[in-house]
Amino acid sequence: MYEFALVWDWLSFAVRWLHIITVIAWIGSSFYFIALDLGLRKNPDLPKGIYGEAWQVHGGGFYRIQKYLIAPDQMPEHLTWFKWESYATWLSGFALLAIVYYAGADIFLIDPTVAELSKGQAICISLLSIGLGWLVYDQLCKSVLGQDGTRLMVLLYFVLVAMAWGYTEVFTGRAALVHLGAFTATIMSANVFFIIIPNQKIVVADLINSREPDPNLGKQAKQRSTHNNYLTLPIIFLMLSVHYPLAFASEYNWIIASLVFLMGVTIRHYFNSKHSGLGNPIWTWFATILLFLAIMWLS
Repeated sequence: MYEFALVWDWLSFAVRWLHIITVIAWIGSSFYFIALDLGLRKNPDLPKGIYGEAWQVHGGGFYRIQKYLIAPDQMPEHLTWFKWESYATWLSGFALLAIVYYAGADIFLIDPTVAELSKGQAICISLLSIGLGWLVYDQLCKSVLGQDGTRLMVLLYFVLVAMAWGYTEVFTGRAALVHLGAFTATIMSANVFFIIIPNQKIVVADLINSREPDPNLGKQAKQRSTHNNYLTLPIIFLMLSVHYPLAFASEYNWIIASLVFLMGVTIRHYFNSKHSGLGNPIWTWFATILLFLAIMWLS
């Protein structure tokens, strides 16, 4: 039994390490392309169909990057797909959730003072909430409400607040914040798997068959990519929160989580504005500090 416990602990450590590696790869590529997309510059000398270009220097070399408005006239011989970082992040994260919270449900997932649940009931709530969450989010994006980006973002925020509160009503404080992170990360990874990559594959198929690609496919993918951009930083906070009882062991932990999502918006707004050349909104950092002070006070 002692040997099994050691092996299981090392397994948890190994999967956690793998998860962090894949998270770094996914966030790194995501943040890079968001910054690249926002930093593209237009000039009259660009060839037809080119939306913009950027010159960058790194590692002693210069790079000239151009973005097509829809797609090139012909498919290049070599095309790099950025998708495996997302898939590996979700798979390793779910494996870690199973190793820590499903296998150790009696310790880490269930709190009898919060809700009298059996191990099976708690795991079912976990799985159903994560899966159904994606379906609700996806339908909202495809509905009439999804046609207004700002209105949709506000609505999705209230969905996340409701989920934050709901998780604290059934799980331990630690598991509640982790599940909110898993719920949000599932939305992000599913965006890549079900929308972004399939839409890109349709565009590639259209090009191969000499058909005009549908520009709406790119708009849908851009919408989901934008959501992913603003959700990334809160997920990191939620995953780190398991190491800080001040964050999860408070009766106001769901409010803390709600404020964290707002901090994700203020931080990303600063960098998005700066990369797109729309200014240097320093006020976002003051707003972030005030939000964090509120979190500290609530804890």
